Amino acid sequence: MTDWTELTARASFASHRLIGWIYWDPRAIELYTALGVPNGLGYYAASRAAPLLPAGPQPVAAAFYSIHPGFLKFAIETALAHTTWEQIYDARNAAVGEGLRRYVPEIVDELAEMGPALWAVADELPESGRVCFAAHRQAPRPEDELVSAWLAVNCIREWRGDTHFAILTSEDISRVQAGILHDAHLNYGGWIAQSRGADEAALSEAFADLESRGLAEGGVVNAAGLAVRELIEERTNELCVRVWRNLGEEITTQYVNLVEPIGERLLARIDETAGPNWMPAARERRT
Repeated sequence: MTDWTELTARASFASHRLIGWIYWDPRAIELYTALGVPNGLGYYAASRAAPLLPAGPQPVAAAFYSIHPGFLKFAIETALAHTTWEQIYDARNAAVGEGLRRYVPEIVDELAEMGPALWAVADELPESGRVCFAAHRQAPRPEDELVSAWLAVNCIREWRGDTHFAILTSEDISRVQAGILHDAHLNYGGWIAQSRGADEAALSEAFADLESRGLAEGGVVNAAGLAVRELIEERTNELCVRVWRNLGEEITTQYVNLVEPIGERLLARIDETAGPNWMPAARERRT
């Protein structure tokens, strides 16, 4: 019998690595800068949220959940003062095609062939409560079959992200607390929440609330807090089983076997271009 929860966790982790490298890719930032954005400021936020940019900074901040709204406002207003979301989207996608063919050429043909099956799954997923996913699903799909397949995976990944954020909301976990708990879950040493814009005052407030709920002690997430974060991860995987079950065991296994071997290579692109901490969702727990 297939352990669908385990297979879902593997496929999701592989997807983080297949997608994440592009948000620190020098070529992508170069193309973004060429649109007129000074020094490529705010590329991560503007490129990831591109189809949602017309809605404005507050909806984007709501969709991104754990990133400081002030940073997102700056990134979006800077981008839209110089270009359009369509141009940002096209520039990012051009860099995706170039990068995959350069860094992981052995997967491009097989991944491209999976595109129609991946899109069939994405098109059947419910959009209710999943705004970031829905915005990406309605965005134009390019003729380049490789990039189109990558976009289908990105759509599925954003569906998982929206689902994860809904679970955090149901547990009354704040924006800053989400970073704190994720940091503790991965043994990151206190970096994640700060990297998303939390200052000392925000961290103190977030920890005070966690401590009042028995999830932290003395400014450190305790065993109860770690257990809550583990349950959130497990629940996310359980709800995302439907994605990969709909894709089917054969194609899901094919996808995992295709992407897992090159995952470290794409992760190394982030290490080289941004450093070893970024994209924590694509990293193993630290000892």
